[in-house]
Amino acid sequence: MAETQVDEKQAAKAERRAVRLAKQIGHFAKEHGGAEGQVAYIGQRGARIVLVGEDGGWGDLVAPSHAVALAAVEKAGITVHEDFDGEFAAKVKTGRYEWSRMAGIQLGGPKNG
Repeated sequence: MAETQVDEKQAAKAERRAVRLAKQIGHFAKEHGGAEGQVAYIGQRGARIVLVGEDGGWGDLVAPSHAVALAAVEKAGITVHEDFDGEFAAKVKTGRYEWSRMAGIQLGGPKNG
């Protein structure tokens, strides 16, 4: 009996987390003229939801599990890609900040202060 209550509490907690993530995804999509995503397993930390807006803006969210991440993107109603490559990856627009951060770790790249 107690085990069933624990399972039900965990399921309710996961559902609430998926709903919160779906709201955040919906807000992102509204700000960026729509959105597409990709869910990637990141180990014990859970799963990363990478979002790319129609305007090229991007961001990510971390869900406590792959199942919660999948539930969140399904509730948000966005297109989900298997991989972050090809046409989907090409939609991402990066700015000076991202380029300086990426180049700063390469030999000869600008220093990040």
